[in-house]
Amino acid sequence: MQSLKILLLGAAIGSATALPAAASSSAWYNSEGGKVRLVTSGKADDAGRIQGVLDIALKPGWKTYWRDPGDAGVPPQLDISASTNITDAALAFPAPQRHDDGYGKWAGYNYPVSLPVTFTLAAPNQPAVIDADIFLGICETICIPVQTRLTVDPASDPDNAEDAALVKASFTALPAPARSDFGVNVLPGDHETLIVEASFPGDPEAADFFVAGEHDYMFGSPARSEKDGKLIFTVPILDRPSTTPTDGGLHYTLTSSAGAVEGLLPFP
Repeated sequence: MQSLKILLLGAAIGSATALPAAASSSAWYNSEGGKVRLVTSGKADDAGRIQGVLDIALKPGWKTYWRDPGDAGVPPQLDISASTNITDAALAFPAPQRHDDGYGKWAGYNYPVSLPVTFTLAAPNQPAVIDADIFLGICETICIPVQTRLTVDPASDPDNAEDAALVKASFTALPAPARSDFGVNVLPGDHETLIVEASFPGDPEAADFFVAGEHDYMFGSPARSEKDGKLIFTVPILDRPSTTPTDGGLHYTLTSSAGAVEGLLPFP
């Protein structure tokens, strides 16, 4: 980490609780700043997908990070390669907040948060067991990387209403897809600058733009300006791949006093 003092406690960081797994969820895993678990809705849909959440219960004064943590921090990571009949796990993120705590500027959450996960089964009609290696940062003035394996048998209690309600609420809280009146348009920039024009409802002072440094891109904090009555965000490109990717795009989230939307930007 560039700006935070990192406390590494070995391969297993924190301490696992003695609490058993409840329903179609894993046991909680404790660390100094909070605890984490996996929760699922239990049943796969017709396409062979199971919805779940990475549930992060932060203690007061602690924080965790968005998909791009800023100039310091640890983004959440989830590896399901040890699982049975699971081929993919796609993390989604609620709208983050921007913070400057004196140690660094970062995007994320300073309150308990549930990150939605969509698990894809290799064989939809066969049993599945989720063995997920979790890596994320839970930080105060010291950032403690949390590393553990969480195990869930989604079929252990597939009709658990409490688990299903938590998962549904977490997916419902995600940013909506960007649209013409609430989203961003890319303006001409250069090799070192990403410039977007934002459209949104609500108070301009409350609007903010977050872009994820993925595919070997790294971005600085956006600068705000106004042009022809439109809010402009200018984002420094601090690093970039040697060859511009051709597939996909960069995840972004635009927030306002009226809510949040997300989408993909073409690679600059």
